Amino acid sequence: MRLSFSKYGIAGLVSLTLLVVSISSPCLSLSPPVAAKLAQSHAKTALDWLNQGLQAIQAGKVQDAIAAFKQAAKLDPTLAPAHYNLGLAYRQTGQLQPSADAFYRATQADPKFAPAFANLGGALLEGNNLQLASDYLQRALELDPKLGFAHYNLGLVREQEGDCKRAIASFKKAIEYSKNAPEPPYHIGMCYLQQGKIDQARDAFNQAVKINPKYPEAYYNLGSIWFSQHKSKEALEAFRKSAEANSNYPNAYYGAGLVFIQLKQYEDAVQVLQFARDLYNSQANPQWAKNAEKLLQQAQNLNYQPR
Repeated sequence: MRLSFSKYGIAGLVSLTLLVVSISSPCLSLSPPVAAKLAQSHAKTALDWLNQGLQAIQAGKVQDAIAAFKQAAKLDPTLAPAHYNLGLAYRQTGQLQPSADAFYRATQADPKFAPAFANLGGALLEGNNLQLASDYLQRALELDPKLGFAHYNLGLVREQEGDCKRAIASFKKAIEYSKNAPEPPYHIGMCYLQQGKIDQARDAFNQAVKINPKYPEAYYNLGSIWFSQHKSKEALEAFRKSAEANSNYPNAYYGAGLVFIQLKQYEDAVQVLQFARDLYNSQANPQWAKNAEKLLQQAQNLNYQPR
């Protein structure tokens, strides 16, 4: 069965003069334990190929791993971990359609293999096939209600559908079973922003950066909240931490430029806005490069005015 889906792109939401940044990369689980024994003699050879593929993954040789997993699956089409790990390897190389196909074959080989259903749902989510993604994710949770990344992926589906109430419920379940993952609280914050619940959003973003102090998008949205509340010092600090977490993250510099203009520190604004504009251009984001250029010109004009 071929599970086709359209090309999918993530777009930020625009709120006033700030870009509200959302990330929605589906979560994939690690390789499952491999059965120690297989009854048929030919399956032992398949298992050898499977283990060789796992060793290649550990060595960072993804293409070698793909070849080994394909051979294992060819020798024993009922070996679900071979299909499953092939799906993970394809996903690692950005091959979305082959990844989904492999996960699907894993579910056919083992209809009770919950992580395969969850990862299939994640691949379909990334392909923007939300209804089918939801179906497979709910099947995964029927098989294993404690599968944290399945709750997370289902939350992403619901967030994409605009159902923030149910999305938050899914993300909270994900936190319950995956306490060290920063993405669920981050997306809870994004949902609260959409609902206009600013204090709850700020608390959620703070929870995300507590788990992962190198989370540029979370710091950026904290800065956006502080900026909207005219708390320049707090906003600038959040944007600084965002840039420290990822020096090539243009939104952090754009946000800092807004704060410097608010503080009438126009020379500083010019410097960071030039950097933001150049990063947007280098990352093929012409619309926000244009926005940064307009703000840069505004800062330059203000800088040359007598004060």
